[in-house]
Amino acid sequence: MSWLLLEAAWSLLATAWSLLAAVWSLLVDVWSLLVTAWSLLVTAWSLLAATWSLLATAWSLLASAFLGALALLQQGPATRRGGGLEISELLQDLLRYGKTKRGSEQLPAWLRLLQVPKRWFTHFYVVSVLWNGFLLICLFRAEFLGESLPSWIQDMHHALGRDSHRKDKDGEHFSALLVLLLLWLHSCRRLAECLWTSVFSNGVIHIVQYCFGLGYYIAVGSTVLCQVPTNGRNGKKLSVQICWHHIIGVMMYIWASLHQHRCLAILANLRKSRSGKVVSLSHSVPFGDWFESVSCPHYFAELLIYVSMAITLGIHNVTWWCVVMYVLFNQALAAVSCHEFYQKNFSSYPKHRKAFIPLVF
Repeated sequence: MSWLLLEAAWSLLATAWSLLAAVWSLLVDVWSLLVTAWSLLVTAWSLLAATWSLLATAWSLLASAFLGALALLQQGPATRRGGGLEISELLQDLLRYGKTKRGSEQLPAWLRLLQVPKRWFTHFYVVSVLWNGFLLICLFRAEFLGESLPSWIQDMHHALGRDSHRKDKDGEHFSALLVLLLLWLHSCRRLAECLWTSVFSNGVIHIVQYCFGLGYYIAVGSTVLCQVPTNGRNGKKLSVQICWHHIIGVMMYIWASLHQHRCLAILANLRKSRSGKVVSLSHSVPFGDWFESVSCPHYFAELLIYVSMAITLGIHNVTWWCVVMYVLFNQALAAVSCHEFYQKNFSSYPKHRKAFIPLVF
């Protein structure tokens, strides 16, 4: 009997030992996974720290500000109290423009003086063509002819540019040059569309928006220039190395640009006769191309154009993705306003249309 008890106890101990061994093995595996996860987090943090910059911080803050503005816009306008103006009402006036700016005639005279014609949008692209064309020439001469950038551009580049200790690669230089070229071509096309395609009404924009727009196109071109590694090429000429992300990025850029032009032409043709003569400045419901899915496909195409530039830069560029986030919230803000305008003014407006991104938002 005692022998059977000892055998049962031994079997129980053996089972317990096996369970402890299994638990220990499991703990070792979990520890290994934790160490691996920690190593990945450290590596990711190192990569982020290496690519994060003052420019990335600035664009992130700007994107956050427009996200907050989008939330405020969706709350609707505030009511007046005692004939005064609510702060949110002033912000609504600041954020809206063109057909979406409502009740501007009820604003005090001093506030109406701060409105400028929406057709002044053209000035944005004039500034962009001149400034980004100048940067493109400077970068081209520096990369292909071995010349030095102007001293003030070098100072800006070293203050805001990427880490000079990173390994210098021809691909990064060529990617930045290609994106700056795409940005300049985009500005040229938009300028041509403002001059010869679009038909502007008598809508207005706030002077703050106008000044911000002028500064934006200077800032975005400067951001591209600063994506070139700050370590100089010491007179060495650039060797062109076309990569897969250049091809995909450029193809996406062309595709989005074609659709944006078609959508802008559709909007312009709503105010023209068959002969091309402007016959009306009123607003109508657009149909065709991406208008079948969203109210503002030209804004969606703008976002895709900036995404294509992010791909052209090699996908990993954190600073440019911060620019993309800014464009996302900025264009979403404008799209929500336009979508709201169409829904309120046209009872038969297609209910399946989203405001900005097909099937999503």
